[in-house]
Amino acid sequence: MNREVTAPLIDLLRADLFAANFSVTALTGLWGIEADAALHRNQRVPALRALARLRATLNVPEPNVALAQLFVLGLPVDRAEIDAALPSLGVDGAERLGLLTAHDGHGGTVDEPTLDDGAPQVKPVVDLRPYSFVDAHGAGSWWIASDLGELALGHPLAENHVLGVGGASLTLSALLIPAPVDSALDLGTGCGIQALHASRHARRVVATDISERALELAALNARLNGIDNIEFRLGSLFDPVAGERFDHIISNPPFVITPRVEGVPNYEYRDGGMVGDALVEAVVRGAAEHLTPGGVAQLLGNWEYHAEAEALDRLVDWLEPAPTTDPAAPLDAWIIEREVQLPTGYAETWIRDGGTRPDTPDFDRLYAAWLDDFEARGVRQVGFGYMLLRRPAADAHGRTRLLRLERLPEALGHNAAGIGSHLEECLAAHDWQAGLDDDTLLRSTLTVGSDVTEERHFWPGQEDPTLMTLHQGGGFGRSVPLDTAQAALVGACDGELPVGVIIGAIAQLLDADAEDLRAELLPRVRALLDDAFLEPPAPGSGA
Repeated sequence: MNREVTAPLIDLLRADLFAANFSVTALTGLWGIEADAALHRNQRVPALRALARLRATLNVPEPNVALAQLFVLGLPVDRAEIDAALPSLGVDGAERLGLLTAHDGHGGTVDEPTLDDGAPQVKPVVDLRPYSFVDAHGAGSWWIASDLGELALGHPLAENHVLGVGGASLTLSALLIPAPVDSALDLGTGCGIQALHASRHARRVVATDISERALELAALNARLNGIDNIEFRLGSLFDPVAGERFDHIISNPPFVITPRVEGVPNYEYRDGGMVGDALVEAVVRGAAEHLTPGGVAQLLGNWEYHAEAEALDRLVDWLEPAPTTDPAAPLDAWIIEREVQLPTGYAETWIRDGGTRPDTPDFDRLYAAWLDDFEARGVRQVGFGYMLLRRPAADAHGRTRLLRLERLPEALGHNAAGIGSHLEECLAAHDWQAGLDDDTLLRSTLTVGSDVTEERHFWPGQEDPTLMTLHQGGGFGRSVPLDTAQAALVGACDGELPVGVIIGAIAQLLDADAEDLRAELLPRVRALLDDAFLEPPAPGSGA
């Protein structure tokens, strides 16, 4: 696709979509919340029925009805309706952009109401739909083009399929630290969604992919949404950025573990062509060479459990620098495992993801191939989660390395929109407390996070609680059990009294040895800071 030729056409498309109010809110208004929920489950019949009822009440269909039927539901529409819905671009311009093509068949299926009136029709070539979000910079909305899914195609996906905004995309975009940076790299950009998000906090973004088709769609999406600080490059992994460093590396890599045998589809958007979890290992190991000092990499990934080995121990090995790699120090790492699947469940998930139905011989054949591969390589489970890596800053000599490996099954079940800011706060608090000796920490004043609450349970008639728990409303929604001393300490952290003074007062109230109580509570204070239950003094406060 010649970008110089298509750019003016994309600008016309933008104007038409804006004029039509082709938005998430408008489409939900067309077919309702229930039908919208069904679409998220890959079922379009409720939305089709709603559009059919709406058409029956209108003399002239609204632009959004035609656009939604064509680009979101993936069904043919009368050519005249699309010409009317896209008055600046027109059908001819949309066809030149590769968005649609002429159709001489009939719409609908046995189970779906037909919307075909016999007039000349067009059918979609791409999925084009509105996307809305909220991040640290505020609310935003874009239009995202990707390849048609199996619902519109009526058959399994092609191996060069370019995925739209899916669950993994939403997870990663929510995790992105929003701190302003000079440069960002989106490794394996796909339809470009992470590069678009990165463009909101990075002065310049480089987006790479091994798929020319993906780069074409990503470039279209950037232009369509008026974003001009992204450069697109073709190539595998870090090859297109050899010798370059970035402040923020982002990657939703093709991490799906796939059997390397003939007859198993090799989907570019999810399969990196390597054995097992080697693709994720390559991204982790390569990040060290492409991060600026203090730079952060954030990615999603799968990792294997072999025999009785602990998978998270393998991940630590990936962080060790190669002999020729600068820096010599290993990367900081915060790795969160969200779920673990058995080989059977993992195989079923990804075979269905490719559009192969469970009641077909192809499904059974692929299922056997997956289980054979896992069995041959001794894989007993597969973990999925989030990885945050950081290259040590240039002045980080003598620092305490951050190496945090944990399992949080409901890691994004609370305040997904604010997770990136939460991670940033946790990193800053860790760096602050890790750089202080105990005496300095005791002289510091702390405050309780604004989203933190305390829950107490009492036996009937008793004055003292039997159970106390600290809850975090934002972030990962953590809960921490409290004893009497820790509850008193947290309750007194209002930014006025130093930690040491508070502990001394608690020791007197509990008739406890002050030195022993300090030794017991200070590690807990550091842990509460790491999770943003407690907050350090504001910079420059002198506290």
